[in-house]
Amino acid sequence: MHTRSTVFRGFKRDDDLWDIEGELLDTKANALPIPGEPTLVPGEPLHGMTIRVTINDHFVIQAIAVTMDATPHRECPQAMASMQSMVGCTMGRGWRQAIERNLGGICGCTHLRELLFNMATAAFQTLAHELAEDTPQHPPPYFGTCTTWDFNGPVVTRLYPQFAGWPRQSKKNAIT
Repeated sequence: MHTRSTVFRGFKRDDDLWDIEGELLDTKANALPIPGEPTLVPGEPLHGMTIRVTINDHFVIQAIAVTMDATPHRECPQAMASMQSMVGCTMGRGWRQAIERNLGGICGCTHLRELLFNMATAAFQTLAHELAEDTPQHPPPYFGTCTTWDFNGPVVTRLYPQFAGWPRQSKKNAIT
């Protein structure tokens, strides 16, 4: 009845910035009558949207571009202007809160917000290996965020033994 496709891509630019692109496409298997709008034919996009964020090595958004090639209502593209409020935000800790603060409720578009949520992961996947240090002084930001990267788990112990059990408790603060 419904298909949603999302695709994310990351590119390094010639100016040493990064472009992270996200696409969202919703289609219906059956005709969809939309009150006050033309009936959507099967397979025709209900939503066809793209976002391109340009970020620096610190994941700070330098520019954002949005297209809404397919929307169910002619008023939907009005939401694109508010996307500029994300310039200067960092794709890192607090990312979802920044999206909600700048684009929440009637300030933006639900579908563009959903696409932005996952663009931070695509950005991290794009930049992670390029920016990784050979011997980091601090644990990478993804440590402690899932089962695999548990500070007390086997992957951290095996690959980054210097961070196993991080943060290390002093004897004074250790629980006995």
